[in-house]
Amino acid sequence: MAKTLTEISAVSWEHPADRAALQTLRAVPGFDDAVRKIMSFFGERGIRLIFQANAVRVGPNQFPELHAMLTEVTETMDWPKQPELYVTQTPIVNASAVGFDDPFIVLHSSMLRLLDEDETRVIVGHELGHIMSGHALYRTVTILILLFGFQNLPFLAGLALLPIKLALLEWYRKSELSSDRAGLLATQDPVSSRSTFLRLASGSEQYAPVPLIANPDLDVYMEQAREYDDLGGIDHIYKLLNTVGMTHPFHTLRAAELQKWIDDGAYDRIINGDYVHRGQEEEDRPLRPDLTEAAKYYAQEAKDTASDMVDAAKKAASAFTDAIKERAKK
Repeated sequence: MAKTLTEISAVSWEHPADRAALQTLRAVPGFDDAVRKIMSFFGERGIRLIFQANAVRVGPNQFPELHAMLTEVTETMDWPKQPELYVTQTPIVNASAVGFDDPFIVLHSSMLRLLDEDETRVIVGHELGHIMSGHALYRTVTILILLFGFQNLPFLAGLALLPIKLALLEWYRKSELSSDRAGLLATQDPVSSRSTFLRLASGSEQYAPVPLIANPDLDVYMEQAREYDDLGGIDHIYKLLNTVGMTHPFHTLRAAELQKWIDDGAYDRIINGDYVHRGQEEEDRPLRPDLTEAAKYYAQEAKDTASDMVDAAKKAASAFTDAIKERAKK
């Protein structure tokens, strides 16, 4: 039975890079103007009508198991308003929290086929975490931009759109790291929270498994995640470049980041009652120290990248010099 995290504030689980990327996003010239124009054009009601028309709303008499699951994680996170939940038919494995003023959760049918009950609960808790963190607005804006393209949104003419898009995607990826922690807190099931990434990465279905990839080993996968997280040298640069333009971090990275948070003791401290309560955010976790923590995260990432680039350049220069010497001997 999961402990109720009474009045827990979202800052208790936010990843430092999430907050840093959000501050950077808000500072991009024209960003606030773009958000206002997109909101006024589509509107809250317009977004919701899309899913009312072409998805199934979950309730006590419609997919009651999913409704009970949503109720459970909402109560565990002590969130006062249970969001609406929709199931939509699509082969793309995903879920989302969308909306402007009254966000709701959407689960893709393919994800429900892929995950077991405990892993699905992790995803529901993850999406509730987005709502509690106030992510839904900017995530909806990002989805609309990616869906329609800047060129098909003429009311954004005159804005420098590429910096907005890149900043949105960077924040979108980092917000996933925060909500991965929320999914763990909502279920208090470390095994399922990590096996979810294994299932998403491998595509091995719970209910109709392909025999050759049935029963994947979580411990072996976590070792793979640690290996990926430890990669340095030129690989570190590739890791950064490979995610440009993506909405989500790689599954192995997310598994490794969540494991580090658990190993650091932060998860246990929260479960034992040591967390920031809603309404005390500025008192218990003022903005300046939080931004300092975030700045350190990005500074270390930049330092690692720069160091790796220097190492790669040295190795390339050494290899070139050795090749010239070998050629001179002939």
